[in-house]
Amino acid sequence: MSASPLVLPPVRLLSPDELARLALAVPLLDRAVRLARWAAPERDVDAMGELLDADLVAAAGELGLAGDDEDGLGDTAQAWAVAVDTGLVELEIEEEAEESTPPGEAAGRAVPGGAYERVTAGDPQDVLDVWLAAAEAALAEAASPDLEQLQEAMGEEPEWDPEEEAEFLDTALANLYTLMALDDGTETAQGAVPLPVLAASLVVPEDMEQPSDEVLEEVTEVMMRLDDHFRLLAPAGLLDYQPVDEALIEEDEEPGQAVPGGELDPEEISRYGMVRLTPLGVHGLRELLMDAGASAPLVGDLAEATGTELLDALAGYPDHAARTEAELWLADRKPADAARELLAAARGDDAGAPSRRLMCQQTLTLVGAEAEPALREVLDDRQLGGMARVWLTESGAPDVPTPDADMIFWLTIDTLAAQLAADDDPELLSDLVRDLVARHDGFFDAAWRVEHPATADVLEAMGRLHPDRKAAKDARKAAFKARSRDGS
Repeated sequence: MSASPLVLPPVRLLSPDELARLALAVPLLDRAVRLARWAAPERDVDAMGELLDADLVAAAGELGLAGDDEDGLGDTAQAWAVAVDTGLVELEIEEEAEESTPPGEAAGRAVPGGAYERVTAGDPQDVLDVWLAAAEAALAEAASPDLEQLQEAMGEEPEWDPEEEAEFLDTALANLYTLMALDDGTETAQGAVPLPVLAASLVVPEDMEQPSDEVLEEVTEVMMRLDDHFRLLAPAGLLDYQPVDEALIEEDEEPGQAVPGGELDPEEISRYGMVRLTPLGVHGLRELLMDAGASAPLVGDLAEATGTELLDALAGYPDHAARTEAELWLADRKPADAARELLAAARGDDAGAPSRRLMCQQTLTLVGAEAEPALREVLDDRQLGGMARVWLTESGAPDVPTPDADMIFWLTIDTLAAQLAADDDPELLSDLVRDLVARHDGFFDAAWRVEHPATADVLEAMGRLHPDRKAAKDARKAAFKARSRDGS
C-alpha cells in the first residue's frame, strides 16, 4: 500500500482462529497450499520458476481443473505463482542454468518451503501472514493487467502506469474500509457498498452538492475501472463482489448514464455493482494500511484506557462504534467509580474539553442508577453541574435542583462548541440554532455574557448557520461583544 496519513474509523475483527479458518478456505490460498503439497518432494521448473507443460497439466488435475482448458491452466499457473510468491514452495535454480536453459525446459526444481510447514502446523498468525502475502500478490496483479490483451481490446498501444493504478486501487480500498466502518448497518445490506457510491468517493468533491455531467462521466469511468479490479481480487478473499450488470453497460450509451440517479430500490441499486470487504479482508486491509502509516484502531482497544483517553478518542468515532467502545470500557468498572473517572476527565478549558463533556454525557447514559452519588457530587461544579442535572432528571432521580440561567446558557454554549468541533451536518446544526434562538427571548443578549472559552466562536458560527438574516446579524454582534469583553 502507498504511504498514507489516514486516521481511520475503528473496526471489529473476528478472532485469529476464525480468520485463519477463513483464510485456509480462500480459493487462491487453498490451491497454492495444495500445489505445495503436490510438489513434494520436488518438481522440475524452468528458468522462470514455472512448471513444465506436462506438470502444469498434472497440477491442474490435482486442483480439479481442466488440464486441456486455457482457463483451467491459467488458474493453475496463478496458484503456482502464489505458492512461489508466498514461500509455500521454494525454487532451487542455479544461476548458470537460469541464464542458459531455453524456455520450457527444466532449469531447476521446486520443493515445499518454510511457509508450507508453518501453514500446515496450524498457528493462526502464520496462516494469516501467508494469506496476506497471497493477497498482496493478487493486489499487485490486479494493478498490472495483461497489456497485450488490453492493446488488442483498444486497438492501440495502451497508456498504463502500474504505480498510478496501484495507488488508485489502494485509495479505493481504503475508502471502502472507511465507508464500511462508518456504516452502522442501517444504510447498506450487510455492509455492502454500492459501486457508484465508492466511485463517487474517489471523484466527487466533498463540497459539491450536485455533480456536473462531466463529474458523473468520470464516476462512470471509475466504476468500470473498479469493476475490472474487483473481479480479479474476489478469489483472493479480500472482498465479496457483485459485478456491474452487463445489460446496463449495453443499454447506457450516453456518457455518465451508467451512474444511477434519483430514488432506486435496493434491487435496482445492486445492478450497478455491490462490494464489501470480507471479515478476512477487513483484517488484511487494516494490516496493510497500518504498514503504510495509517492509524486504524479496533473497537475494544480502549477497554483499559483512562477516562481522558476514552473521551478524547470517542469524539472521533462513529456513533455506533462509540457506544460499543463505551460499553466495553464500562463493563469491568463499578458504575460510581466509572462515573467519577469520566466526570473528572470531562473537566477543562482546553479546546477539546467541550467534546470530552459531550462524550461523557453520552457515555453516562449507559450507566445505571448506582452512579447517582457521583453525579450529585458535581451539582455545584460550573462545568459539570448542568450535565449532572440532565442525567439525574432523565434517570428519574428525586430532588434535582433547578439550574439557574447562567448554568443553562453555559451548557448550551458548551454543547454547541462540541457539535461544531465534530463538524456535524450543517443543515441539522442550522435547525438546532434556529430552534434555540426561537425558544429563548433575547438569546444573544444573554449568550455573549457566558464566560466560556468558546463563546465568541460559537456565536460567530451561529451567525453563519442561522437562516434568518436579522438573527444572524444579532449573532455576529453578540460574538463581537464577547471578543471585546475577552480583550481579543
